Amino acid sequence: MANEPSAAGQIRVMVCYALPGHAWQREVCLPDGATVDDALAASGFAQAFPVVKPWERGVGVFGRATEPHARLADGDRVEVYRGLTFDPKESRRRRAEHRRAKTARNGRVRPAGLL
Repeated sequence: MANEPSAAGQIRVMVCYALPGHAWQREVCLPDGATVDDALAASGFAQAFPVVKPWERGVGVFGRATEPHARLADGDRVEVYRGLTFDPKESRRRRAEHRRAKTARNGRVRPAGLL
């Protein structure tokens, strides 16, 4: 965001949507008291991503889930979340199996519980 102060009665908010390989970002200037829904509408998110329903996966402000009617403050970052590309539990399981196989090949044995 620009380092310029917002006009009186106005707030500047960044709306972000992370995609594989790049991030979509739009800075919007809104009246004081604006909500998350107002920021999404002003950013043009619906036009840029017509098939994405932001509230389906969630929307947050600085990594904290929020509601459409939540009021924003100057400098907030509204984040539209997307589905995970992998299951974190499955990924941990695969890494643990890989480590066990590697230690078995090297002939080393680790104490139980340490991966």
